Amino acid sequence: MGSKEFIKLCKEKVAQYFNAKKEKTDSTSPMRAEDVFVVWHCKTLQNHKAMLSTPVSDGMYYELTYNGDKHELYFDAYKKWENICYKI
Repeated sequence: MGSKEFIKLCKEKVAQYFNAKKEKTDSTSPMRAEDVFVVWHCKTLQNHKAMLSTPVSDGMYYELTYNGDKHELYFDAYKKWENICYKI
C-alpha cells in the first residue's frame, strides 16, 4: 500500500468512526474524510503509522497503523485528559 492510499483510507476510517460515535445531541454536521487532517505520518518498509485529528475541539486524536505483512489496519482512538509540564 502506498502512502497516499494509506492516508486516504485513514481519513475515511476516522470520519466513519467520528460519525458513528459522536453525541446524538451534537449539532455538528457529519464529518467528511476531507475534514480530517494528518498530524504525523511515517512509513517504514511495508508498514505505515499515522496520527490524525479533526477540527472538532473534543480532545480526540486517532492513531492508525497498517501492518504490511498481515495486511491489517489497526485503529486507536485517544482522548487527551491532561498535559502537565514538569521542570527538571
